[in-house]
Amino acid sequence: MGGYGLYVWLAVSATVIPLLILVWHTRWQRKKLLGEIQRRKSREARIENAKREQGAAL
Repeated sequence: MGGYGLYVWLAVSATVIPLLILVWHTRWQRKKLLGEIQRRKSREARIENAKREQGAAL
């Protein structure tokens, strides 16, 4: 690399490492968001079932 190897590899690592972190963070956020959506749907279903049971009891 003509004496520029250190510079080249630092530049490559300065590019690749943040990209890998970005991919990891995006996947982590997606997993977290999907879990939150599932919890909300489950909660809404429980509330709806409770309303139906309460209405049927009256």
